Parts: sequence; structure tokens; C-alpha cells
Amino acid sequence: MKKSQLFLIIIGVLAVAGLYALPKVVVDNEAQNAVSETTSESSSASGSEAAAMHETELSPEKEAALADLKSKSNSDSESYSESMQQLAELYQEKGKYDSAAYYLSLAADKTGDLALAEDTGNAFYEAFTFALDQEKVNYTAEKTRDYLNMVLDNDPTRTDLKSKIAMTYVSSSNPMQGITMLREILEADPQNEDALFNMGILSMQSGQYKRATERFEELVRYHPDNLQGQFYLAVSYFEADQKNKAKAQFEKVKEITQDPMILESIQTYLDRL
Repeated sequence: MKKSQLFLIIIGVLAVAGLYALPKVVVDNEAQNAVSETTSESSSASGSEAAAMHETELSPEKEAALADLKSKSNSDSESYSESMQQLAELYQEKGKYDSAAYYLSLAADKTGDLALAEDTGNAFYEAFTFALDQEKVNYTAEKTRDYLNMVLDNDPTRTDLKSKIAMTYVSSSNPMQGITMLREILEADPQNEDALFNMGILSMQSGQYKRATERFEELVRYHPDNLQGQFYLAVSYFEADQKNKAKAQFEKVKEITQDPMILESIQTYLDRL
């Protein structure tokens, strides 16, 4: 997962209830089956709150620049691609990820540039992680696969992109395809940061907290600087009723971050121990 994109430490109960607004999936440890369930209303509500946390208002100057770019953009202009990228950057900053992805796609389609295709795929993936209604989930997932597969076809070693594509399948009618892809990544690279994290998240999403602790323990052993992994390991210990380990892990996370929202969430958990 792209770190700037999925540093989505959903605070407090959001950490468990609304993870990425994905539908719940049963990940049978080693068996090759998965059963999708509909997302609960509480998860949708939590997802809305999480998305709102990332929406920001632009300064008046940047709002004016955004409006000016939109009014002057012309597909025949020499600076069209650059203008689309500038628009995308402003929408990204504004927290409108689907709009950012749309304008990047216009630039990528016009130029055929693989670097732009990757940026577009990443932007659609970011929009996918915040999508709440199923239609938008399906659309952004498909667009993510379209653009990231262009890059992956050119460079099959890009497991970071394969991991993202896998996660889009998890929310589809064939979630096992995504889980299988993640397992393939781990078979080739047992220390792969993205795949370990995603498998941990999926285990949490399906309520398999013991399995989640195992995934996150592996993750932080190989990648101790992964703040998300450290936090979710603590949450997994908590949900698995491993209270002593949960307390120790939450205390550890307190030592490696100064983010007030994360610290507030940690204190909420500690108060419940």
C-alpha cells in the first residue's frame, strides 16, 4: 500500500468497525475459500466519519486557482496534461480523491505515459478506500485495476501494485481472487510489507483477531517502523483478549507517535483494559 495513501489509522472504534469500508470477508487461514458479507450500517457510518476526517478546505487562493484551471482547460492546449495534473493535485489536497483520479486519468489517457498511469491508478485506489456505496466501490476498483495493470504488465515485479489490485478484488464478487494474489506475494516474498499488512487487515475485518495478531507480529518484526502495523497489532491483541500484550503494545505505540488523535484512541483502549 502506498504509505501516503493508506496511512488511514481509523481512530478508536473506527479502527475495527470501518476498515477501508470494505465488505467483511472470512479469510479461512489456509483453506482456499472466502465468504463475503454485506457491510453493516454502523460500518458505513464509521466510514463516513473517517472520510470526513480527511476532507479539507483549500485556501481562497488555491480555490481560485482550481476554478481558473477548470475554466481554461482545453484538451487541444499544449499544457493540457500539466493542467490536469495540477487540477488533480488541488482536488487531492481538498480530499476529493475521485475527482483527483478523474483529472489524472484524462492526462494519462492523452499521453499514454506509464508514470501517469501509475499515478492515476493510485488515485483511483485512494478513492476506492473511501468509497461507501457499492457502485462507487465497483467503479473505482475497476479503474484501479485498469491503470495499475498497465504498469504491472510492463514490470511484473511491482508487488506493491499487485497488492493494491488484490485488495480491489476483495470487495468484489470474487474476494478469493484477491486473497490468493496476496498469498502469492507472500509465497514469493514472506516479508512483503504491503501483503502482510493487507492480510492482517482482512483478518481483522473478518473477526479473526488471533490470525491478525500473527500477521501484524510478522509485519512489525520485519518492518518495525510501520506505524499502522504497530497500532493494529495492539488493537488485535485487545480484540483477541490478550490484555497484557495489548497494554504493552499500546504503550509502545505511544512512544513512537505524537499524533494527538492516535494517542487519544490509545488512551481509550487503555481505559477499557
